[in-house]
Amino acid sequence: MMTFPACYKPRQHTCSVNIDGVTVGGNAPVVIQSMTNTDTSDVAATTQQIMQLSNAGSELVRITVNDAAAAAAVSAIRESLNNKKCFVPLIGDFHFNGHKLLSDYPECAQALAKYRINPGNVGKGKKRDAQFSTMIELACKYNKAVRIGVNWGSMDQALLAELMDKNAQLEQPHDAHDVMLETVIRSAFDSAQQAQAIGLAKNKIILSCKMSVVQDLITVYRSISERDDYALHLGLTEAGIGSKGIVASTAALSMLLHDGIGDTIRISLTPEPGAAREKEVIVAQEILQTMGLRSFVPLVTACPGCGRTTSTYFQELASQVQNYLRTQMPLWKKSYHGVEDMSVAVMGCVVNGPGESKHANIGISLPGTGERQVAPVYEDGKKTVTLKGENIADEFEEIINAYIKRSYKTVNSE
Repeated sequence: MMTFPACYKPRQHTCSVNIDGVTVGGNAPVVIQSMTNTDTSDVAATTQQIMQLSNAGSELVRITVNDAAAAAAVSAIRESLNNKKCFVPLIGDFHFNGHKLLSDYPECAQALAKYRINPGNVGKGKKRDAQFSTMIELACKYNKAVRIGVNWGSMDQALLAELMDKNAQLEQPHDAHDVMLETVIRSAFDSAQQAQAIGLAKNKIILSCKMSVVQDLITVYRSISERDDYALHLGLTEAGIGSKGIVASTAALSMLLHDGIGDTIRISLTPEPGAAREKEVIVAQEILQTMGLRSFVPLVTACPGCGRTTSTYFQELASQVQNYLRTQMPLWKKSYHGVEDMSVAVMGCVVNGPGESKHANIGISLPGTGERQVAPVYEDGKKTVTLKGENIADEFEEIINAYIKRSYKTVNSE
């Protein structure tokens, strides 16, 4: 059964997998993935959501391929995206009937960049091996990557029964929960080795073992990373809605990423009613950026507020500035090198305001309750101007723009 060392060293490397130009593993940065929730057979709606996710920063997008109508739509979705100059790789999510859909719809098999296979949902008994083999053979035929993704809620029941029986025969049986975790891991490894035996190269395989409990996810992935060097996809499955899902995903993934474990991630948030699907992409970006692993958009440092800041103005300005940075970032990134690393501070009173503002590339210290109604702006640690009046927000945005133009090299200058 599993044994875990007291501390973990970052993985030196993992197997590198190329997915239509996106590198997962090796020395590549951690890649962000998301998934649509549209009916895949609705080409227009699915294309639109994929573009929204891609524009938000998703570097791989997974789509459900659950029936003939969905499979028939995949090539049309790919063509529509290409026509709109959106080349994000698509992953087909298959359960139960993937072998049949990939066989019956070769255009679907070719249009996808990667197939997602769940070993527990491929088939039962003798059918399982044949149906799994069909999918792997098609991946080999079309030179596609495969994610072998085990979920604790849909693990291989036959393997679980086998390991439970063996455990029961031990003099000192392991806890049943540990046997369940081992089943998840073994299912992933056994399937990966079977895929390699069929002919799929190791550099075409990504593994995932998603759990819904933070501690279980950490335990399982630490064990996987100790045993082999497959590229790994991280995600807390069924993370939940709102702050619960964000906090749970952050707690689990941050610990693993800190250990150097994980090559691609997805934040599986349940969207709040009316909320944008892109929220999960933004959360993934913010986790990687706050961990110091990648930079996507300048993040705003802002104080939480207290009795010194009874006005909501600094909160409104912080929100406005963060939204402005995220909106402008696609344009800035095309024009300026390194602007995503810029730090911005929006502070609410004299206690920490000037200090935090001086430590940022550019910062503003707003007046707190009873303080003089002026807002000094600091650029690279030096006060450059003091803003007053009703247009502080717009003026501060203009200062940010001027700072970027002055401080960052233009893309076409090289």
